[in-house]
Amino acid sequence: MSSSYNRAPGLFDRVMSGLTYLSVGMVGFVWLIVCAFRGRYPDEFLMYHIKQSIFFSLCYILMDAVFWFLVKILEYIPFINKLVRQIVFIFNQPMVVGYSIMQCVIYGIVIYLAVFAMMGLYSYLPVLSDILNGYFRK
Repeated sequence: MSSSYNRAPGLFDRVMSGLTYLSVGMVGFVWLIVCAFRGRYPDEFLMYHIKQSIFFSLCYILMDAVFWFLVKILEYIPFINKLVRQIVFIFNQPMVVGYSIMQCVIYGIVIYLAVFAMMGLYSYLPVLSDILNGYFRK
């Protein structure tokens, strides 16, 4: 482990890492562009959260597109189409304070990631963090 794991991240790094989750990775992406123009790159804590937020957002968009593509294909199969419509209806029906089950799950994950980042801790998502640590580490 490098020495940046041992020191506590500053307030700016914690706020930026939390905001990057809440903005679906856009704050982090813009900050990376600003840092590239300045010639200084963020420390390891902020880079970890920027990479994880962008990676999480891209995975969510990809999984959503694949899910709806499969739903559209399954709607043409007799007898399965009613089951698929019912499942989609259950997961997208507003249930908790006007939010669906899927929205509550996604918002819960984003809030978990943002709170951990603002506390100065490294958050962990079982599959995504392992991929991020395995492939994108220096």
